[in-house]
Amino acid sequence: MSKKQKKYTFYQRIGRAFKLNFTKLLRSPGGAKKVALGFALGFGLEMLVISTASLIYILFVPIVKLAKGSLPASIIGNIIGKLTLLPVVLLPFARHLGKLIVPMRVRIGHHTQFSFQNVLHGDFRSLIGLMHGGVHALIGMTIFGIILAIISYFIVHYLYDKEKSNRLKRRRLKHEIRLNRINKNLI
Repeated sequence: MSKKQKKYTFYQRIGRAFKLNFTKLLRSPGGAKKVALGFALGFGLEMLVISTASLIYILFVPIVKLAKGSLPASIIGNIIGKLTLLPVVLLPFARHLGKLIVPMRVRIGHHTQFSFQNVLHGDFRSLIGLMHGGVHALIGMTIFGIILAIISYFIVHYLYDKEKSNRLKRRRLKHEIRLNRINKNLI
């Protein structure tokens, strides 16, 4: 007697993952400000993952701890940032934004395509060109990360407070129903 598990499509699985992580977020301990700050940091730092080649994860926990945010909420924010695919979508725009802010153009000799073989033979021209293009993306993604973190802070703070008040209403209602049953039995 085996139980058949329902198969979900790709989009249904992403939707379910959003719902699960959002529920976890709203039930995180620590108060609205701490949870919202943790979520905002996790979501904002997710924007830097691609442009830093995942090296931002070395600083992830210290940044959250120094800012006194909620670590579980920051992890949830990071996961939701991954599920939205915003870093991938925003990367070309971030590169253009970075070029607008820091308009440096580096050409050392002729432009060559990056290859590890050239680097191993001591030709660092392609590596320098790649790093300068990455600087533009890093600057742009940092700006996008800050903007999205600020926006997400206020949204999560509002939703956390709203969910907390709804939970308190449900508890009061449940308690009133219980008291009414007890009073009816006593009469």
